[in-house]
Amino acid sequence: MEKEFNNISIPRLVLKLGVPSMLAQFFNILYSIVDRIFIGNMPHDGSIALASIGVCAPAITAISAFASMIGIGGASYMSLSIGRGDKKTAQKAINTALIMTAAISAAVMAVVFVFKKQLLYGLGCSDAMFPYADMYITIYISGTFASFCSIGMNQFILAQGYPGRGMAAVIIGAVCNVFLDPLLIYVFRMGIAGAAFATVISQLLAMIFVLKTLRRKEMTVRAGLRGFDFKTLRRILAIGFMPFFITLFDNMILILLNVTLRKYGGDMGDVYIACAAVVQSFMVFANCPGQGITNGCGTLFSFHYGAGNYGKVMDIFKYVFLLCLSYMLVLMVISQTAAEPFARLFISDPTQTALASRLISKYTLGLWGIAIQFAFVDGITAMGEVRYALPISLFRKTVYIIFVFILPVVTTLDNLFYVGTIADVVGSAFTVFMFFAFYRKRLRAKMLEI
Repeated sequence: MEKEFNNISIPRLVLKLGVPSMLAQFFNILYSIVDRIFIGNMPHDGSIALASIGVCAPAITAISAFASMIGIGGASYMSLSIGRGDKKTAQKAINTALIMTAAISAAVMAVVFVFKKQLLYGLGCSDAMFPYADMYITIYISGTFASFCSIGMNQFILAQGYPGRGMAAVIIGAVCNVFLDPLLIYVFRMGIAGAAFATVISQLLAMIFVLKTLRRKEMTVRAGLRGFDFKTLRRILAIGFMPFFITLFDNMILILLNVTLRKYGGDMGDVYIACAAVVQSFMVFANCPGQGITNGCGTLFSFHYGAGNYGKVMDIFKYVFLLCLSYMLVLMVISQTAAEPFARLFISDPTQTALASRLISKYTLGLWGIAIQFAFVDGITAMGEVRYALPISLFRKTVYIIFVFILPVVTTLDNLFYVGTIADVVGSAFTVFMFFAFYRKRLRAKMLEI
């Protein structure tokens, strides 16, 4: 790991680590997208079931945020330690993360089971949606530990320079999910319950692969259950808090959007929420692969920051941004030219398909700005400098919230979906200003001290 990171050029390393991780997230997308496609096309109750999945989505993503907190925080701290030549601390990081993954997954599962009714209605669930949403989230939550391991512990595979194996773990789960969804939903006539069971089984298989991989002899640091350390845990949580907080805040935004649609949508409230689920399904194609790039390259940021290599860290920022930007520009073209075919995958009603298509186009005009957010916010977070990453991430989300309240009052409900574009454009401008005006000098000064 150290030899490769020191001797291979930064552009090659970014491609070697970022592209496989990005591709892995394409397969990871299949978990949510395939569920929504099959559920949305169920006869008779497909639309209401799809809306129910849309209501569950923020809760499920919030649950996954705990896995990311431990996984990204632990993997970044492990890479920082390896960069400093401290393999003993690196070993503590992976072992502490594994133990905490088990503990937090049990706690989250218990809390959600107890408060799931209040949670679902708080997320914008209607009485018509509740039976579907309740069934889906009840089954999904039963696989929390498998979900946490397949998401969180996979970060340690990526951080040790094995993006191919990290991608294989995701592919195993995704392919299994694609196969099981139609089998359980249609052949065994389990409906929305079949989609949930398919996801749980798929995550279980991915977890087994991840844990077996982390025990292989060629791993620089192997996972185990010895060496839990509270000091290490505090450092993991300090680094991991940022992606955890961002995910929770993003979910609050989605909840606010659904609640606003219900408030102003009248009789069309459920239809708008179903269409919003399609919009968010499209956004998964932006967020997951984009985060895949930065997660895959996070170990580069951590390693070279820990080693005090300022020039290489700045090169990583540049090439990660260019890779993210290239992907986002392609996705922007698709969102403006092929939104309707995408919407038809989820919704068969022509009127609703046309509505969902318009909403996707309005929401995604500023996708290029997400490339800036991913490169700089996630890069700074991987370096352990959460205090710099948090303000620029919060600014974008604050802009989003302000305009969610303003737009329905001054324009049509369709135009509410320009909120994504506004937040991306304004947020990216603020990020660039803060980084080059303030953060770059401070990061350089800290690296010169190492």
